[in-house]
Amino acid sequence: MRGVSARTPGVVLGLSLALVCAGGGPGYAAPSPIPVVASTNVYGDLVRQVGGGRVAVVSIIRDPAQDPHSYEASTRTQLQLSRAQVVVENGGGYDEFVGRMLRSSDNSSAEVIDAVKVSGMEPNVAGEFNEHVWYDLPTMGRLADRIAQALGRVSPADADAFRKNAQVFKDELAGLEARTDRIEARRAGTSVAVTEPVPLYLTEACGLVNKTPAAFSEAVEEGDEVPPRVLRETLDLFTGRHVQALVYNEQTSGPQTEKVRKAAEENRIPVVPVTETLPQGKDYLGWMTDNITALDRALER
Repeated sequence: MRGVSARTPGVVLGLSLALVCAGGGPGYAAPSPIPVVASTNVYGDLVRQVGGGRVAVVSIIRDPAQDPHSYEASTRTQLQLSRAQVVVENGGGYDEFVGRMLRSSDNSSAEVIDAVKVSGMEPNVAGEFNEHVWYDLPTMGRLADRIAQALGRVSPADADAFRKNAQVFKDELAGLEARTDRIEARRAGTSVAVTEPVPLYLTEACGLVNKTPAAFSEAVEEGDEVPPRVLRETLDLFTGRHVQALVYNEQTSGPQTEKVRKAAEENRIPVVPVTETLPQGKDYLGWMTDNITALDRALER
């Protein structure tokens, strides 16, 4: 399936031509791009797909090898946030550095978009919440609309183009949702394991059941030591072949998650690698297409 990024040059060109025509004549200077700061390149990519050539986006976390949980703010990032007219953050405690920097930047005019709030999701009865909402495809569709609205308030003349770009993105997203529905139709109830809760919205959309002990994935996510008993229970999922795939967060691995990965490989259980930020050279739709394809192939082995 072709991603939105393949269409982007046309969108950007359309915006540019419209601006030239509106200016009418020599000496016309196109308006400056809207400065936008996103907490990660996942949201930065979404802004670019909606904003086309009318946005200048800075993504704070963009290195797949960088752990977003341990990010330390820089003076340069602080300056970029102080100039932003729109800020997109994940929220839910994932990227708290954005709020801290905004409070110290004295930028009260920026419109801040919180993806967790846009999702409309709430903690469960135990007060637990999976903040990795970019793996929830419907949330990303709603977020595209929300970004289009925010950009349209900054540049009303381009509001219609922003809305159309958001719709193009959502149309492509619908194709991915149809793929997860087809996996669910074939594989609903299939047991899998994860190293962290990162991909759970996607695995749940595919109808898969997470069998990982909660204490294991919680300890890994928090950077804590996994208790020996919990580690044994987790390894037993693979030695006993109680799961059909391991979805493994490559971005925050350590000795205990490596033991789990090795156990899966030794017992010929497919490992599906995932990350928290975009791999180099990928846009959001291409990235999610790859994730869904890898998961589908693993379940068919």
